[in-house]
Parts: sequence; structure tokens; C-alpha cells
Amino acid sequence: MSYREVTLPVSEEQADALSDALLELGALSVSVEDRFGDTEQEQALYGEPGMPAPKGAWAQSLLRVLFADETQADAALAALLAANALPDLQDVRQATVEDQDWVRLTQSQFQPVSIADALWIVPSWHTPPDTSAPVIRLDPGLAFGTGTHPTTRLCLEWLARQPLQHKSVLDYGCGSGILAIAAAKFGAAQVVGVDIDPDAVQSTRANAAENQVAVQAGLPDSVADDRFDVVVANILSAPLKLLAPAIAAHVRPAGALVLSGILERQAEELIAAYAPYAALQIDRSLEGWVCLAGPTHS
Repeated sequence: MSYREVTLPVSEEQADALSDALLELGALSVSVEDRFGDTEQEQALYGEPGMPAPKGAWAQSLLRVLFADETQADAALAALLAANALPDLQDVRQATVEDQDWVRLTQSQFQPVSIADALWIVPSWHTPPDTSAPVIRLDPGLAFGTGTHPTTRLCLEWLARQPLQHKSVLDYGCGSGILAIAAAKFGAAQVVGVDIDPDAVQSTRANAAENQVAVQAGLPDSVADDRFDVVVANILSAPLKLLAPAIAAHVRPAGALVLSGILERQAEELIAAYAPYAALQIDRSLEGWVCLAGPTHS
């Protein structure tokens, strides 16, 4: 069995209305992506802690629409043209998509990952390697963080090099909880993860339980005035700048602050934003991303 995929670029104002219209016209599914994803023009959507994202879509989005067959796809596009919902079909593309074992295909994209020979991240459908290094069992889910993205790897590699015994660690923006779980596996005495997304909090709790490590997880206000020996925040550069006072306030004097989710071209701007609180430097870089690390001021 095969399906017909239609891709069409739309503006921010069109994204929601066209998505709804296509579903009403028989589309099996509609997904909205950043038209410029994976380029320097990529636009992150995020909101301040506890607030919704400031925009519901990217300035230029790409709709990926799945139909049962070419006839239904053509009929839907014709209806949109007739209703003046589309100016023309110049940038619209169609392709045939063969039916597949989507579960197996998705699983095949996630293989065991070795982090600096000090840690393995292994999905549940794989057998852990014969290794003395700690192993994190982690499946892809709603929350960010499977160990494959450069920003996550950079943070994990930093944690792997640290003597964390007898130290407390805060994972700010914990997502899947991978950094918090790694810190616990590396011997940290106390590990806490916080995130503004309740689904991420639940994901961290579930993944920590699955890996038999003690990680407290909650919303940011759950740590209030608490301070930690190490604070790791793998988010994005803009929210990192916005949250600089809040994040830095959770690090004990002369403690370690680690930031990632930062492009190389954004590093100096972030170092300057945190200069009142910490002496950050580029720790390592990978595929255009950097990890910043350094001590907070005494």
C-alpha cells in the first residue's frame, strides 16, 4: 500500500487555517515544520517559563500532508485553489510514500550510543553492550534528549570528565532526564531535574525509575532558592540569556555552570550574558554547537 505526500510552504498566518482545511478535505495527517529547519535561518519557538510560546508557527512553515492516494491529493489542492486559499501550485510538491513497518523503521534510527567510552545510551529494543561503563536505558519520547544531538553529547561528555561523587547536580530544562540520570550514574550524591513542561517532568521521573537511579523532578519553582554544586542547562541560546539570573542563582559560589544548546556564533554573546555570574569558556564544540562551562563567582 502507498500514500500520497504533499508538501507546501505557507506563511505563519496560513499554517493553522490550511492545516484544518486540509484535514476537512480528507488528509490523513498534517504536520507543520520550520521551512528553514537545519539551516542558519532555523527559528526556535519557545516561551518564557510558565508561559505559552509567543508564536504558534514559524514565519515560513512547511506543511507535510498525507493522503490515501493521488486522486484525493489533487482534489484537495483543487478545492484550495477554488477557494483562493492557495495562490498557485508553483511550490507545491507531491511524492508517493510506500507503507512501511513504521515502528521498526523508527527503532532502526536509534542505535546504542557511546559517550566518550564512559557511558552507553541504549534503547529498550537493543541488548546492552558488554561493558563496564554505566548504561542508560532510554527510548525516544515526547521530551527532548536521547543522547544523539550534539548539544546533549557535549553535556554528557562534560559530566563524564567530572568527579561528581559527594556533589549535588541540577539539570535545568531536564527534558527526558538524560543529563540528570547520567549525573546519578556517575555518582552524584543528589540529582534534581526541573522543566517548565509537565510531560518532561513525568518523562524524567519514569526514565529515572527505569534506570534505577534517584532523581527528583519537578517544575522550576520546586527548587525555589536551592543551590547546587553543578548546574547543567541544555536549552537554547535565547532562553538561556533570558534565564541567566535564575539559572545562575541555583549555583553555589565557586560551583560549576554548564550551558549548551548554543551555536558557535552565539558563544561570545552567552559568555557576556553570564559574565556577572560566572567565568564561562567554550569547553568543547561539535557540529557547529558549543558547550560553555566555568565556575561561578565566589
